[in-house]
Amino acid sequence: MARYIIRRLVYGMLVMLGVVMVVFFLFQGFGDPARLVMGQRADARTQENIRKELYLDQPRWKQFLLYLNDVSPVAVHSKEEIEQKQLKGLFIGKLAFKVPYLRRSYQTRKDVWSMLMEALPGTLILAVAAMLIAIAAGIPLGILAAVKKDTWMDTSAVFASVLGISAPSFFMGIVIAYLFGFVLSDYTGLHMTGSWFDIDENTGQRYWSLQHLLLPAITLGIRPLAIITQLTRSAMLDVLNQDYIRTAYAKGLSRATVIWKHALRNALNPVITAITGWFAELLAGAFFVEYIFGWQGIGKVTVDALEKLDFPVVMGSVLLSSFFFILVGILADLLYGIVDPRVRVG
Repeated sequence: MARYIIRRLVYGMLVMLGVVMVVFFLFQGFGDPARLVMGQRADARTQENIRKELYLDQPRWKQFLLYLNDVSPVAVHSKEEIEQKQLKGLFIGKLAFKVPYLRRSYQTRKDVWSMLMEALPGTLILAVAAMLIAIAAGIPLGILAAVKKDTWMDTSAVFASVLGISAPSFFMGIVIAYLFGFVLSDYTGLHMTGSWFDIDENTGQRYWSLQHLLLPAITLGIRPLAIITQLTRSAMLDVLNQDYIRTAYAKGLSRATVIWKHALRNALNPVITAITGWFAELLAGAFFVEYIFGWQGIGKVTVDALEKLDFPVVMGSVLLSSFFFILVGILADLLYGIVDPRVRVG
């Protein structure tokens, strides 16, 4: 197992290297960074200093190596670079074990890593809430549809899941926000926009407020709920026809025990794939949903950055999202071996 995990980590690092290359060569060269940072008021000397700070006076291949050195958690930095970039981590001479340096925002001059970490709790809260809704409703609905095959319950569950898959998140977000956050706001007590924190008017301090979580979480959870329902139904129908299920019934086990303990456990592999895949996608930033509901997360930060041509923020967001996809994929493979004893890693 240890060898398998190490191999997956190596593959993950190679994928991240590929992502870094794509991100760098895709966004590098859009506009004049000096103009984007200083606007029209930048004089020639200021522009030259900014280009030097961003290594734009170097050949393209050297710019890439310097960018790779910045975003890598293990890198080589001089003492001047550590102080200038305000790097955080463990430094042994020029060898650095550090928090990735994703450069600075063109607009705010804030460290991009700090900006994304401020937005990450919002995306985590929203993604976890959406997946909990999808799992809590999707798996029981899929089991019910399989057990009650060819009845009105099965037909209703399948019809609802098809509608859920077909409805785009941005469309459902607009409908749900308008209906429950505006038209019926007096009855629901909910609002069209809001985030996971509020600010005290007297002290200016942030405090937790999850009142605004329900509508975006439901909106974001609709499609994974529909997919989990269909996958659970299909997997359960396959498993319920197996010989060991008939043997379990022949031993006198109750129907609930057979379904929940024996059948469901062996039907969960495709469901785990769907759950982990969707969770990674939600962590990557539910751009439209966060933007529609004004939810402060990575998606909204990225959309705002795109509007302002703030490319370091966009590049950092893409890298962080890719890391989440790789990490969740590794965790999914480990879950297979825990849930299904038939899965063995050589």
